[in-house]
Amino acid sequence: MSKELKIPFAEILKKAEEYKPDMTRFLRDMIAIPSESCDEEKVVLRIKEEMEKVGFDKVDIDPQGNVLGYIGHGKHIIAMDAHIDTVGVGNLSNWTFDPYEGYEDEETIGGRGASDQEGGMASMVYAGKIIKDLGLEDDYTLVVTGTVQEEDCDGLCWQYIINETGLRPEFVVSTEPTDCNIYRGQRGRMEIRVEVDGVSCHGSAPERGDNAIFKMGPILNEIKELSNNLGDDEFLGKGTLTVSEVFFTSPSRCAVADSCAISIDRRLTWGETWEGALEEIRSLPAVQEAGGRVTMYNYDRPAYTGLVYETECYFPAWVLPEDHMVTKVTSDCFELLFDKKPLVDKWTFSTNGVSIMGRYGIPVVGFGPGKEPEAHAPDEKTWKDHLVKCAAMYAAIPGMYLHNLDQ
Repeated sequence: MSKELKIPFAEILKKAEEYKPDMTRFLRDMIAIPSESCDEEKVVLRIKEEMEKVGFDKVDIDPQGNVLGYIGHGKHIIAMDAHIDTVGVGNLSNWTFDPYEGYEDEETIGGRGASDQEGGMASMVYAGKIIKDLGLEDDYTLVVTGTVQEEDCDGLCWQYIINETGLRPEFVVSTEPTDCNIYRGQRGRMEIRVEVDGVSCHGSAPERGDNAIFKMGPILNEIKELSNNLGDDEFLGKGTLTVSEVFFTSPSRCAVADSCAISIDRRLTWGETWEGALEEIRSLPAVQEAGGRVTMYNYDRPAYTGLVYETECYFPAWVLPEDHMVTKVTSDCFELLFDKKPLVDKWTFSTNGVSIMGRYGIPVVGFGPGKEPEAHAPDEKTWKDHLVKCAAMYAAIPGMYLHNLDQ
């Protein structure tokens, strides 16, 4: 016999609207605290304070510095994730307001992190309060995570959480910005380095040396050509690459360069592998002629706690099937709350899903406040009605999931 659906969608939405001023205040508090990767401690403590204030059952900060808030004590573990580090502000002359003081008007909230992605944290915390207010706890434990170092190394936080703490949810809602649409996948990425050697000599007689920068020139041209011939996928789209950094060494400005290196940001579509991405560059004629070395970067920067959790800079693509139960649960919640069908799509950028689903196969679905083009941009903002919609969704999804398990 099918279990009757007893989720009070109208009451959830009403509560979420009531908490709009609280979510706005909390988000503005987080924006006011600079929290670039590896410097998140102060914002983590502010989040812990808010979780405790609204009645989370338990709040922990793990050795990497992630903050984890718990609602309920049931056997079904469900997680919702927001990374709470931000990028820097860049050239301040591109902003029309102070990125940390921020601003608000009737509809929007501005500041670094507004969309990417402290807005998701504000909505999650108040979803926890709605669950408590309305007695929506069931046979689940909701774990709300504020994770660190994502902007530096997406997914590293969840590698740590899964490997070192043993937390393995049945599924995870990523609250990265989706413009209040449902996202079910993203391309992967990797960070590649290409190096060539030269021999220095006095710049007045360059024929005596071997200019490493000149040797890199043909490699750059072939990499540019390669970028037009990468994999494609009907859902995730094309693989891409771009050269993002150039380095060199030389004894002086009056000398021939004796080394040159480049960094490549490689986006991997479905079906592409990190091994294949390295091999297609290694096999370029100019790379072989120059004796170029092609490697993948490693990440070993300490967290704000001092913990170093080294990993290779490879972040797998992932796709949650359209007919997966978690996709259906999220879509059904949206339709029952807002009386319309959701748009189901994908991210262009990368998220912590690269580890959660890409490495560990734990289903991930995306639903978040804010818009993807706001990420890393000057005058970043989010929308107050997004905070309300997302808080309502986050409060309803766990119960909807358990209802579907019982069908």
